[in-house]
Amino acid sequence: MGAGLLLTDPDERVLLVEPVYKAEWELPGGCVEADESPYQAALRECREELSLEVTPGRLLVVDWVPARDGRTEGIMVVYDGGTLHPDAQERIVVPPGELKGWAWSDPPQARQRLRPLLARRITQALHARADGVSYYLEDGVRVA
Repeated sequence: MGAGLLLTDPDERVLLVEPVYKAEWELPGGCVEADESPYQAALRECREELSLEVTPGRLLVVDWVPARDGRTEGIMVVYDGGTLHPDAQERIVVPPGELKGWAWSDPPQARQRLRPLLARRITQALHARADGVSYYLEDGVRVA
């Protein structure tokens, strides 16, 4: 199980992080550890990856992902991390052993940087935020 945060800037660009261990960018977040809730994991990962104390907001999407490429099936949840204003952006520090960096991404940039599954998930999370609801996804596609 994994948990992430959808963070945007005042221009509605999404904050993406670039891991050192893979080619694709991601949302801030990661694996839920033993005896940890997804909500706690999102909070911890934001602190570890960005050095920011962000209190996750409401659940935006739950995404069931089928098994593939030697990986088991999984559940990914994305919480609303809110809008980061310039003063918070200035405090971002990424751990050099884990991340190459971070960047704001508009929709075309996000599609270039992300795997198609994650691009679909983020698009649905943005829709859920705008609609004031939560969505259930399967492989990044809205089911309910």
